[in-house]
Amino acid sequence: MNHDAGSNGRRSATTWSRRRFLGTTGGVGAGLLLTGCGESVASPRTVALTDRIGPGGLEVEAAEQARRATAGRTLARTLQAQPSTVDIGGRTVSTWTYNGALPGPEIRARVGDTLKVRLENQLPQPTTVHWHGIALRNDMDGVPVLTQPQIPSGGSFEYLFTLPHAGTYMFHPHVGTQLDRGLYAPLIIDDPAEPGDYDLEHVVIFDDWIDGTGQNPDQVLAGLLRNGMGGMAGMGGDHGGMQMPTSSVLGGDAGDTIYPHYVANGRTRSAPTTLDVRPGQRVRFRMINMGGDTAFRVGVPGAPMTVTHTDGFPVAPTDAEAVVIGMGERIDAVVTIPEAPAALIGIAEGKNDHAAVTLSTPQNSPVDTSAAASALASRSAVLSQTFASAEPVTLQRRPPDVVHDLVLAGPGALYDWTINGERYDPARGLPISSGQRVRLRMVNTTTMFHPMHLHGHTFQVVGPDGRGPRKDTVLVLPNQTVDVDFDADNPGQWLTHCHNIYHGEAGMMTVVSYVA
Repeated sequence: MNHDAGSNGRRSATTWSRRRFLGTTGGVGAGLLLTGCGESVASPRTVALTDRIGPGGLEVEAAEQARRATAGRTLARTLQAQPSTVDIGGRTVSTWTYNGALPGPEIRARVGDTLKVRLENQLPQPTTVHWHGIALRNDMDGVPVLTQPQIPSGGSFEYLFTLPHAGTYMFHPHVGTQLDRGLYAPLIIDDPAEPGDYDLEHVVIFDDWIDGTGQNPDQVLAGLLRNGMGGMAGMGGDHGGMQMPTSSVLGGDAGDTIYPHYVANGRTRSAPTTLDVRPGQRVRFRMINMGGDTAFRVGVPGAPMTVTHTDGFPVAPTDAEAVVIGMGERIDAVVTIPEAPAALIGIAEGKNDHAAVTLSTPQNSPVDTSAAASALASRSAVLSQTFASAEPVTLQRRPPDVVHDLVLAGPGALYDWTINGERYDPARGLPISSGQRVRLRMVNTTTMFHPMHLHGHTFQVVGPDGRGPRKDTVLVLPNQTVDVDFDADNPGQWLTHCHNIYHGEAGMMTVVSYVA
């Protein structure tokens, strides 16, 4: 593979190491990585702040103007982040929500629309909104320090950006552990040209729940950082000698805690939401995992799903009885509603509990969700990254111009989770240049799975034939390596991190850093 700058003007990783790296990284060494052709190239691990394309840079504005080439509507919405009391199904809890609802209000738009959202912060803490999965302008991404200042308590901020791709997305804060409260909602972007071989659709959000049950997520994180893996009741395992939840599908530890509740659309299995469907209808379920620490095995026992999308992008339609989705992942699947009473189940993988939504049936026959969960647990389950991307969204084959390792490690003695041996520092980044094909090689050295999420881009999982699905979040199983490729077409400073909220806040985050 030739890594010299070619006629397209891309800077090679080797050029980076000689011309800029030695002068900008303060002596931090570059790792030797292998490209797809087997040639060693130097990938610098950090970049000087002065070389970065900032969130407010001209390049960011130019990319946004290009997205607005197809005129759409401007949709104005207001979100109030506020303390609330909600009923999660037979139990009332105090938590934080958007507009007093759990989940928060769905935002629905079309490709090409511009979204204008005013966030009013009525919380006792600063906050932001991150628009998960959207290739939006960098200064609207909602990452404190890196892309915007935190919105203070009593303050407000207007998010304004264009929606370039159809799909199932979501929004949530990116401050501390706020994601593990009730601050989340779906963002659904429709494409009027997309064929829809189904009768109706429903959005279902799965979540693990602890807020208002005697602990809140801030207290959980503080205990972990203070006491290591002994910092939270119900935790343990190889880390500290106590028993962890485990899953064969996830290849080892299934999380750091057993939560007191698991919910679907804000309700526990003891008092689930019932969706209005009829036997024989083909229903598109848009399923979102908003959990803090839990992967969910999803499916309708007795009614196989046809998976059509992963993280918003189409895949070759594939039948599956059950799919395991990690935190931050989404799948769309079409199910033909059976005659018998049924439920869409989300098993808390490895944690011996589940969430559910029931599907309305003749005479509203009761559904035994525990029996349904047992049936689903006996079915074979696949990971969402095993599907193949649909041909129109498959990246054109080409070797990467730069390869960056992300070596995932932890937990340390006091619950340190790291990337490349370092806890998150927004002043450090992995340098890339606009126009490059970038490969991130995620190397998991731990005994736990990590759902790794990249902001501002959709990557392609590099499968055996090069045609894994297009995604923005991918599960990296223990002692495994996952390669993902993306085109550097959205300049700015972009976080990549583990979507386990406690791993991320304990350090497992870094920056993919565009440089001039």
